[in-house]
Amino acid sequence: MSAPQMTLEYCGEWFTPDAVQPFDIGREGDLTIDDNPYLHRRFLRISFQDGIWWLSNVGSLLSATVCDTSGGVQSWLSPGNRIPIVFKSTTIVFTAGPTTYELLAHLSGQQFETETIDAPETGEQTIGMINFTLSQKQLIVALCEPMLKREGTGFTEIPSTADAAKRLGWAITRFNRKLDNVCDKLDRMGVKGLRGGPKQLATNRRARLVEYAVTTRLVTADDLPILDLTDDDA
Repeated sequence: MSAPQMTLEYCGEWFTPDAVQPFDIGREGDLTIDDNPYLHRRFLRISFQDGIWWLSNVGSLLSATVCDTSGGVQSWLSPGNRIPIVFKSTTIVFTAGPTTYELLAHLSGQQFETETIDAPETGEQTIGMINFTLSQKQLIVALCEPMLKREGTGFTEIPSTADAAKRLGWAITRFNRKLDNVCDKLDRMGVKGLRGGPKQLATNRRARLVEYAVTTRLVTADDLPILDLTDDDA
């Protein structure tokens, strides 16, 4: 069985992994992402085994968010694990230090097909839905703003707590309180990576929140105008 063609897109460049040899991504490797000391020399590995392309996390500290480009299916790839790449187009997002990176994996000739089911015209829709207040959504958009404004794949800097709070005109204490509330909501919904342990939010929750919100289209560029709304506009 011949391998479906796999291509990777990053910063406008295209790469074609070989089905025979593993393809490494990191600070060094077949796809050199960035000279970022927070990034593993070898972080992600793409390989073809048993008729399937696989994405493996060969690092020891960082995780990656992997999602089909429609935002319908999302996985959190932690160190030592791997997942199959089966969608026609897959978004891979990860954060190293203050920088978030995004690349796309394109697969041709795959056997897996996605199907979109239209929402019913009547009746309540409750499964998988989560509501945010205006201020909570503003917080998410403020953190995701650089990624939402960027076109194509590449890298962006996640705003610091101080910068995001300033963007919204909030005190840092208010921002942190809202961030805790947003992460608690998503954690209860089953989103991984937002908790560092029992009753303890992860120290890198801002990065994980950005990865999740962008890849699942929890927020999009269409939401950017809400950054200029005030509580009185709600």
